[in-house]
Formats: sequence, structure tokens, C-alpha cells
Amino acid sequence: MMRQAISRNMVILSVFAIGTAATLAITNELTIGKVECNKQAALMASLNEVMPHEQHDNDLLADRLTVRDPLLGRNGHHVYRARLDGEPNGAVLEATAPDGYGGNIALIVGVDTQGKVQGVRVVPPHNETPGLGDKIETKKSDWIYGFNGLSLGNPASDGWAVKKDGGQFDSFTGATITPRAVVGAVHRALQYFDANRDAVFSTPAEAVSVESCDE
Repeated sequence: MMRQAISRNMVILSVFAIGTAATLAITNELTIGKVECNKQAALMASLNEVMPHEQHDNDLLADRLTVRDPLLGRNGHHVYRARLDGEPNGAVLEATAPDGYGGNIALIVGVDTQGKVQGVRVVPPHNETPGLGDKIETKKSDWIYGFNGLSLGNPASDGWAVKKDGGQFDSFTGATITPRAVVGAVHRALQYFDANRDAVFSTPAEAVSVESCDE
């Protein structure tokens, strides 16, 4: 009788363990999908801030390249092409400022086909000092909107610096390193686009798996 009870308990525990494992696996799979969808939605929202809807009718996430160039930073960076009626109408470049006060600052830079800045945004997270360097965020100040409408030649090369270094960009009280890093990264991104404009639009898009996030 005792052996039968032990065997029965072992079977019950085994079934419970298998059921628990299956439940955890299903929950994990669903959670991963939700996290990826949230990331995708956040990225799409950021892309649309620097490349407005009216300037493209293609799927930016699907029309993507991965490029490697020191002007954009170390390692690979994505370039998202904007097209309108099938024709190139701009691009969003990922770029990294490696010299922020708290380390790397990830950015996206939207440009039209002539290289005019449509928008710049910081991609969180970053380690810039709260109350000082974090003014590069739109929710903290409007400083980053100052790039809108600028281009590689407007201002001239020596203008692409903070005022403390002889350029045209304001810095923050008590924090010069952060805006200096962002200005430099945006300038280098424009140099990259100017040097690689034809390749940016003529290279076939890489195969990208875009998560279906429909409810």
C-alpha cells in the first residue's frame, strides 16, 4: 500500500511539474512576443518622429540596411530608407556618440534625400547626468530640435560645434560634454550620408523579420 501511495504521489508530482513547465514555457513565449512588439512599436514611433508619415509610404522597418562605418560609430548601425511612391525620399540613420559624459549616446538622425535634417532623437537608455546632460531628451528641453533643417553645409564645418568651441550650438549650464558629443555625432552622420547617398538607396534591403503585433 505504501509503495502504491508513493508511486501515485510521484505520478502526481510529475504531472504537476510537467504542467508547470508547460505553463511557464507558454507564458515566456507570449511575454517575449509582447516585449518584441513593444520594442517594435517604440522604434516605429521614434522613426516617425524624425521621418514623418507624410514623407514616406513604405514600411521603414522592412526597408533596412545594416552598415559599418566609423562615422556612425563602432559596430553595425541600421539605416532605414524612406520612400514615397517607390522613390527615395529620405533615410533615418542610427549613430552613436561614443564620447558622452556617461558613455555612449545612441541617436537616430532623419534626413531627406538632400541631406537636410528632418529630426534627431536620443534612443534610451543613456547615462547622462539627470538635470544636466539629460536635456538632450525632448521631455527635458527643446534643445535637440535645433538640428531641424540643418545640413552638412548649413552651418559650415566649423559651425558644427558648441559655442564654447567656436560653433553655433548652445551647451547646457554645467554640462558641455554631452551636447558636444551629440553635435559631433550628428555631423558625422551627415558626412556618412553625403559620402554614401547612392549606396544607401540602391543597396537591396536586408531580410528582416517584422513581428506581427496585431491584437
